[in-house]
Amino acid sequence: MIPKLMFQILLLLGSIKAQGQAATDQLAKTGCQQKCGNVTIPFPFGIGPAGCFLDDWYEVACPNGTNTPRLKKLELQVLNITLPFYYGPGGDAMITVNFPVIYSRDCSRNQTRESVMLEGSSFVIAQDRNIFAAVGCSRVALIENTKSAVVGCKLSECSSRADGTSIRPNSDCSGLGCCQTTTTFGLQSFNVSFRKDEAASGAVEGCSYAALVDRAEFSPSRMHALEQEGYVPAVLQWGVANTTHFGINLLHDSRRGYGHYYCSSRSMSDSYIVMPFMQCFCYPGYDGNPYLGNGCQDVNECEDHDILKNCHGKCVNTKGDYKCVDGSRAVKLAMMVIGGFIGALLFLLSMRWLRRAIRRRKKMKLKQKFFKQNGGLLLQQQLSSPEGNVEKSKLFDSKKLERATDNFNENRILGQGGQGTVYKGMLMDGKIVAIKKSKVLDEGNVEQFINEVFILSQINHRNVVKLLGCCLETEVPLLVYEFIPNGTLYQYLHDPNEEFPVPWDVRLRIATEVAGALSYLHSAASIPIYHRDIKSTNILLDEKYRAKIADFGTSRSVALDQTHVTTLVQGTFGYLDPEYFQSSQFTDKSDVYSFGVVLVELVTGQKPISSLRAQEGRSLATYFIISMEEDRLFDILDPQVLNEGKKDEIITVAHLAMRCLNLNGRKRPTMKEVAMELEAIKRPSHPSDEQQINRERQATFEIDGVEAHDVAFRSAEFEAGDGISSMTDVYPLLSSDTW
Repeated sequence: MIPKLMFQILLLLGSIKAQGQAATDQLAKTGCQQKCGNVTIPFPFGIGPAGCFLDDWYEVACPNGTNTPRLKKLELQVLNITLPFYYGPGGDAMITVNFPVIYSRDCSRNQTRESVMLEGSSFVIAQDRNIFAAVGCSRVALIENTKSAVVGCKLSECSSRADGTSIRPNSDCSGLGCCQTTTTFGLQSFNVSFRKDEAASGAVEGCSYAALVDRAEFSPSRMHALEQEGYVPAVLQWGVANTTHFGINLLHDSRRGYGHYYCSSRSMSDSYIVMPFMQCFCYPGYDGNPYLGNGCQDVNECEDHDILKNCHGKCVNTKGDYKCVDGSRAVKLAMMVIGGFIGALLFLLSMRWLRRAIRRRKKMKLKQKFFKQNGGLLLQQQLSSPEGNVEKSKLFDSKKLERATDNFNENRILGQGGQGTVYKGMLMDGKIVAIKKSKVLDEGNVEQFINEVFILSQINHRNVVKLLGCCLETEVPLLVYEFIPNGTLYQYLHDPNEEFPVPWDVRLRIATEVAGALSYLHSAASIPIYHRDIKSTNILLDEKYRAKIADFGTSRSVALDQTHVTTLVQGTFGYLDPEYFQSSQFTDKSDVYSFGVVLVELVTGQKPISSLRAQEGRSLATYFIISMEEDRLFDILDPQVLNEGKKDEIITVAHLAMRCLNLNGRKRPTMKEVAMELEAIKRPSHPSDEQQINRERQATFEIDGVEAHDVAFRSAEFEAGDGISSMTDVYPLLSSDTW
């Protein structure tokens, strides 16, 4: 097994080496033309579509059939392009181009062009590679740039102009008919002007011309021929701007040692000179194009014959270098390197496995801690009891719920409230669920929380949102409910939807379904449950607009022989039972009161608390009672109810709501009675039922000596303004916008 692995590693190293060697020949971007004629075009220069070159200064045109590359923007023919290499003479990046010869106005030939402007580019005229030379008599030839710096040379008087110049065959171009000088550093414009030499006694005669010439191409004897040539080779230094995104990334990677190259604004030929741009070169021992990603590749020095001649022993190539070692030692060294590599690889793999194992163990312990902290052992005990139904009460894995909610992504939030945040999720089987991430659970409430989870998991009623299960191995418990798609009743009543206005028969059906569900919770469930927060935002509508009671965050279960629970006052303004508010004793009749407010909402379409109503009628319950006493029921009805509802049905529902809102809880009907009366309104089938309904229509509402004005609860605790708020720190599970 080990020899086979070693052989595969050697093959891998060999393939990497071959790829590196091939990469050194790649100077242009992948998929871009690399040569035009005999000229190699390295990136950032490029031929072809955008992306092959850095920007339009570096775009090279290569017309078909000519094989003559040209800098497209400057309209200059390219003769050669070199990349920079590490510090030393001639190390700067150069581009040799054909520069125009500039003629005076006395010349007979047409001017090719008058100037070359490089401002805005990363090109400068190479000071140490060019000579500025001029031919003529009694003139001064000057290079003028935009920064007012001037350089030039002076042409002396000529004895004869018969041939157009007076350059002698062995002239050194020192002034007589021909003059030369160097340029200034950083010159980016070539704009020549000819002026009369004021010191000359004779008149200016004939044609004068000047050119910027590559030192390697310059000779005084050739200057006469320039009058006919029109162009002459000149050298520009080039780089890239270090203020662009491309330049900043290059500099960032080079400073961190990425890519085996180095970037600097200093000249490669003279490190004391600071260039107006940045140049990058491959490290010694590497070759290629540093401007390309992974462009600098290791050079195999052992393929160099000169190195092999001087290498005593076996030449071994290394990254950026080479070694000469004894042949037998080389094999041992290779085996040691391979053995060390395999050992290091095995060590890293084992460390990685050990690290993962430790992480898994820590996560497992943390999950066990949270599971115990959140009452998981108690829930397991209850599930294992004869009454427990494991199928109905599922314990979910935290990882599955994280995947279902995309790690509880904010975009998955359905609603937020005082009890926690609800997320929309999709389980592995494709089922859409609502996952409630509860707030931190107090230790004193763990047993009560688990008891509620156990009880709610047993509820199986078509009009109660089903609790599918929970997850207790996270810091805060996660509850998984069935997903109800159509939002809350509050939305449809108070944010009307033109596409689905709620008709009277649907309102009556919703009221009947909610009443039936509450009746089931109060009297038909195995253990009675008080919801404690009945309101329109906690009544959801499914895809068929059937009502579903939600948010059992503040619910309490009671023993069969227990009539009430004593708790801190919790609930929502506008729905809170006044009797419960005063006594802190919550009974089944407190849910009846809250349901009465929902009935009034369905009939009137108005919000439970509103500052738009008069002071004594800010509470919808008070406003409704006063209107009923003043026989103004039909003045406060929702227009849709008024238009669609049967008068006798509306009156019956209104009187039922009045009975539910009685300040004396004992005189309120039970939810079972409310559900039966609503069913009777929907379909009265027996004469006795109809007679009972007629008697209720004629009944007057009594409030046990308490004036209707007192129902307003004008105490400071109940002045809640227009919004719906919660008592103490308890808020609705879901927002009024969406579930």
